[in-house]
Amino acid sequence: MRGGPNVLGIVLAGGEGKRLMPLTADRAKPAVTFGGTYRLVDFVLSNLVNGGMMRICVLTQYKSHSLDRHITTTWRMSSLLGNYVTPVPAQQRLGPRWYLGSADAILQSLNLVYDEQPDYIVVFGADHVYRMDPRQMLTQHIESGAGVTVAGIRVPRAEASAFGVIQPAPDGIRVGNFLEKPADPPGLPDAPDKVFASMGNYIFTTKTLIDALQQDAEIEDSVHDMGGSILPMLTEQGVAHVYDFDGNHVPGETPRDHGYWRDVGTLDAYYEAHMDLIADQPVFNLDNRKWPIYTHSGQLAPAKFVAGGIASESIVSPGCVIRGQVTRSVLSPGVVVEEGAVVQGSVLHDNVHVGRGAVVRGAVLDKNVDVPAGAAIGINAQRDQELYTVSKGGVIALGKGQQVL
Repeated sequence: MRGGPNVLGIVLAGGEGKRLMPLTADRAKPAVTFGGTYRLVDFVLSNLVNGGMMRICVLTQYKSHSLDRHITTTWRMSSLLGNYVTPVPAQQRLGPRWYLGSADAILQSLNLVYDEQPDYIVVFGADHVYRMDPRQMLTQHIESGAGVTVAGIRVPRAEASAFGVIQPAPDGIRVGNFLEKPADPPGLPDAPDKVFASMGNYIFTTKTLIDALQQDAEIEDSVHDMGGSILPMLTEQGVAHVYDFDGNHVPGETPRDHGYWRDVGTLDAYYEAHMDLIADQPVFNLDNRKWPIYTHSGQLAPAKFVAGGIASESIVSPGCVIRGQVTRSVLSPGVVVEEGAVVQGSVLHDNVHVGRGAVVRGAVLDKNVDVPAGAAIGINAQRDQELYTVSKGGVIALGKGQQVL
């Protein structure tokens, strides 16, 4: 942000993503494909870069090869201007151990902060789907004089048990209390049926973050987590403020997709977020050219429809060849659907091949899965349960290159 405050971006991308198995069996969660051509990490990086925050460190740890490769080959900034997006693996600077939690990850990477000497540090998660202008949150943080500002999104009280919940103080600005996945939290004063769920996005004044990390490191029974340790500590000190995501507006948004945010940490949430993309007036519009989501998916020919192949209410990426029928689905680059094949309500990753006469319904197929001619997925529920991963909501998932029986 040339001419503005000195800001360093830190993206937390070290999680295992166990609830997204088998999609995370061979890669970190932020590297999982989303929306055809994107990776999950592209959403947070696009938000930061569109917001003028051009120095970004992505902290990685588990199965990070594909994530590191995607960042280094896609997110190349102008070194002439001192800008960069760089993956930072676990460095074990404080001893021979991996990260103990998200707070410990930053503690072990404080050399990045000391090198850049920023005034403010933006700490965002790497695996949510949304658009956000971080400059608006930063402006509130600076004007309020807070030590930390945490982004909150209004969700129904009935869903509170899935999130960390922020209880605003009586002034409506400071965080009064932070509840981790509460069963029955109080509603908001102006909306009793809703609560503020933490989005996992924070902006810190640099000294506040360093002091909090160092204090937390001395607490033996701490979980060393940003939401579970650092935020409650700063809440108790009275320096934590809440930012209402509903007040954030990005260029090119529509009333329908304003305020959209999805935690795609489970197969069901991942699948449902894809279904949000495919309507004529989608709940989340990928085609916002005033606030684009950046990525790179290779140099491929345009999608081709031949031999009577058709697709409706679907996203079809470059390099696809459609000879069969595709409805309400999202296809990544290089997918081939042969004659007589039917793909319905499914998400197919790179280079999936659906053979002649095969049927795929309600499934997520990771890259390089080959569905043989005449095979069926999503037809026989009992057989699918025996052979594949099936979510609570009934989404069938096959891992990278998994054999279809």
